[in-house]
Amino acid sequence: MRHTWIGAAVVGAIASATPVSAQTPWQSSETQAPAARTTLEQKTSDGARFRVPGGVLRVTVWGERAIRVTVAAARVPELDTGLAVLGSPARVAWTMTEDADRFVIATAAMRVMVAKADGRVALLGADGKPLIGESDPVTRRLGDAPEPDGRVQQRFEIGGGQAIYGLGQHQAGLLDYRGTTVRLQQANTDVGVPVFVSSAGYGLFWNNPAVTDVAVAVPQATDRIVFRSQAGEGIDYFLFGGPDVDDVIGAYRGLTGQAPLMARWTWGLWQSKERYGSQAELLGVAARYRAMKIPLDAVVQDWQYWKPGEWGSHRMDPARYPDPQGMLDTLHRQNVHSIVSIWPRFDRDLDTTSALDAVGGLYAKTYPNVYPAGEGRWYDAFSKTARATYWRFVSERLGKAGFDGYWLDGSEAELGGHWGEMRDVRTAIGSGADVYNAYPLMHTSAVHDGMTTDFAAKRPIILTRSAWAGQQRNAAITWSGDVAGRWDVFRAQIPAGVNFSMTGIPYWSADIGGFFGGSPEDPAYQELFTRWLQFAVFNPMFRIHGTGAGKEVYSFPEPARGPLLDAVALRYRLLPFLYAQSWQVTQHGASFLYPAGMAFPHDEVARDLRDEYLFGRSILVSPVVEKSATSRQVYLPAGTDWYDFWSGARLTGGTRVAVNAPIGQIPLHIAAGTILPLGQRVQYTELSPALPTELRVYRGRDGRFTLYDDAGDGQGWRRGERATIDLALDDKTGTLTIGARQGHYPGMPASRIFHVVAVGAGNGVGLGEGIGRTIAYTGKSVSVALDADGSGAARRR
Repeated sequence: MRHTWIGAAVVGAIASATPVSAQTPWQSSETQAPAARTTLEQKTSDGARFRVPGGVLRVTVWGERAIRVTVAAARVPELDTGLAVLGSPARVAWTMTEDADRFVIATAAMRVMVAKADGRVALLGADGKPLIGESDPVTRRLGDAPEPDGRVQQRFEIGGGQAIYGLGQHQAGLLDYRGTTVRLQQANTDVGVPVFVSSAGYGLFWNNPAVTDVAVAVPQATDRIVFRSQAGEGIDYFLFGGPDVDDVIGAYRGLTGQAPLMARWTWGLWQSKERYGSQAELLGVAARYRAMKIPLDAVVQDWQYWKPGEWGSHRMDPARYPDPQGMLDTLHRQNVHSIVSIWPRFDRDLDTTSALDAVGGLYAKTYPNVYPAGEGRWYDAFSKTARATYWRFVSERLGKAGFDGYWLDGSEAELGGHWGEMRDVRTAIGSGADVYNAYPLMHTSAVHDGMTTDFAAKRPIILTRSAWAGQQRNAAITWSGDVAGRWDVFRAQIPAGVNFSMTGIPYWSADIGGFFGGSPEDPAYQELFTRWLQFAVFNPMFRIHGTGAGKEVYSFPEPARGPLLDAVALRYRLLPFLYAQSWQVTQHGASFLYPAGMAFPHDEVARDLRDEYLFGRSILVSPVVEKSATSRQVYLPAGTDWYDFWSGARLTGGTRVAVNAPIGQIPLHIAAGTILPLGQRVQYTELSPALPTELRVYRGRDGRFTLYDDAGDGQGWRRGERATIDLALDDKTGTLTIGARQGHYPGMPASRIFHVVAVGAGNGVGLGEGIGRTIAYTGKSVSVALDADGSGAARRR
């Protein structure tokens, strides 16, 4: 007998549940209703509550592609949604069906099964096949449990042949996490985010900010993922349905907050150092970049700009920075922006310290500094009042001077540098053990929310050393921390950044050249820095930083400078692509960094390419990560042809190729069907939109791309002050259509110049850029006929 319930809140078409024809590995063999041990307790407008052995199971439909699963002891009230989740369940169409041995809750995009025998939950694919499901139910631990199992734990079975990505940013050099255990515990260079995606086309968010160990297929012969958290009241996780990775991540962001649009200037080169020690030095860096005509969009003021003993005062030392507002006015006249380092840590006897103490906004303990010598106290970012107090001083003393954004250092929180100390803290919302990993989310919230209120003309921008689930909503860029300038560390940054991106937080970077060590005068370091800079061109953020001698581009000897200038020039040429992709991130769940295994899930070889990745969905980046190498092997994922970016040669996917990589060139391949917009060489980002844009067309399959533009800063984009132009390649007819412009924004140019190039052998970037057709575009749709032989010529139709 089969029963069907329909959600009371549904609107429109109802999705029917497909029966599961085959028994899943985690499905009970008990199929008779009288033997069932799980009973439906209540059906609600957004899901159902079941009585299961040991507690209560709730399955809640949060969206078409997002379903929440919680299990708590019967005595525990319904679990709170926590710090990352925003809003409430969406009103979407869903159904619940009942068979003899299971309940199935389904939306148009996903379905979740609850086994009657023991309450185990499984996510099924559109074809009814299992993707991931709970294992033996005795692993649900809802009370105290001895180490190392943890207080709360759950085992999941996964199908074979899946690659698992995400879980934050870690330095072990791993991409697919199968066969390893990952500890999610915030630390300098290590970021724990309990979100993963699978190449099988789904994702999971373990909604628990406690320190958590995640064992993925350990031992490797098993197809199992085990979460073990050190604190928590019950099981709480979300499942996200795909199958496309952007659908999965888009559903996650719909749950935890969309990534806002960054200002255009943030996509240019940032110059930083530990540390510029005076107003004169900071201004001198910008002035020299401009004098030497090296592109630049930001200089960064690192720490210790305060007077000795005033860490946390948010005041600049007047002896070294006599006129902060004048300093920033000068930079802005040069079209250079600046962010400033702030910490959640405070010296004693400051007015900021006293103000936070007065509202109960400081942790009780005084901690020794990691560096330099001294001791101080840390503010409680879990307190709403403390967050407001913290921001008030930042706003009045730094924001009003004109800084464009903030660098939140030590945001784990670092405390005394002994990772684990947060467990012993009592926060405004409970034990530090319960909320351990969420500190950076709340700290970045204080600054983002305050900047949005006080400085609405500027889009918020935050650089931070740590992150937790939902942090994408705070316009926060996480960088990989204080890493060393070595080849092995450089190699590890690639999978670290790619995995971080697969947690749904799209903005990441690493200190170009590494934070520790390295001198521009050292030939060996020049090579490492060059290769790292080339990799960073294809990172969301492009920032040079490090200790010791300055690593400004002009600090390198002239013989070593040419490849650096070429890399910076390429970054600025990519601005039309970067800004358009950032709109896809904000609007459509896209990312910048993808593992090839998520874009090409059926290619087993592509699943664990640790030194290759996709920038957007169609640029394959293969950094040179070996010392003295001038070539490297590149695997081209199967399912499409690829073009060598530099030569224009067309290559077959599913093959390994030897690629030349002289010191000035990073291996790049473009997927067939790509329309890649490139801008002009400019000195700063705001010059780019008004200049001609080259549309490089890579034949071989149909393709689409959407150009995006707006005022470049401010909140007008939220009010609809923006413009898009859809580009479409019909490969069969050899036609590129530049669609009619949609939308408008203040200052939008009435016309644009497009230079259309059909890429073929001999007209890669830097070889045949004069070939093609120039189009004077006035906002109306226009079609351009491309030469069938791929020679690069284009004819206006």
